[in-house]
Amino acid sequence: VAGAAATEHRLTVGISDHVAGANLAPLVARVGGFDPGLSLDLRIGLSSEIMGAFERRDIDCAIVRREAHRRGGETLLEDEFAWFAAPAFRHRPGEKLRLAMLAAPCGVRALAIRTLDKARIPWVEAFTGGGVAAIAAAVEAGLAVAPMARRIAPAGSLDVGPALQLPPLGPSKVVLHSRVSDARANGAIRTLAAVFRGRAK
Repeated sequence: VAGAAATEHRLTVGISDHVAGANLAPLVARVGGFDPGLSLDLRIGLSSEIMGAFERRDIDCAIVRREAHRRGGETLLEDEFAWFAAPAFRHRPGEKLRLAMLAAPCGVRALAIRTLDKARIPWVEAFTGGGVAAIAAAVEAGLAVAPMARRIAPAGSLDVGPALQLPPLGPSKVVLHSRVSDARANGAIRTLAAVFRGRAK
């Protein structure tokens, strides 16, 4: 319908996979409910990929993990990372720690490897996933331990860091970068920001 096309408003948002988590439905519902006339283009990827797209002006806003070398952005929340596994997961003394991680160059992956190597804890990549949903599935299946934010860890999974004497991964800030000036689109972004603030634990 020509009239509908003329009034369509589009917002392109990039969100880091380790920020969004596997359960996107509540987030999409809130933004869609704010403005049913808004066409939402949601892209999920690594923080570095999302920021690259933002800098190229391919997307209107980015919600990512703050990288050490990067400044700016509005802090939405601070996630606490830990080592998660299913209750059925078993690690035998002397075995390498079985890990489930996103493929390189994921920043969370790099943090986990750096932390384990510094502590001289041997590990093996038992599962490589193309997204956080795949990592969550590997955890739930009892295949491996995954470094994840507590906020997005699979339901029923346990922080096995203390039991396995794993070094802490520490916190990570989630930040919003936006260049939107349009009031209607900016309202949707503020709704999106509020969702993330409300999901902080």
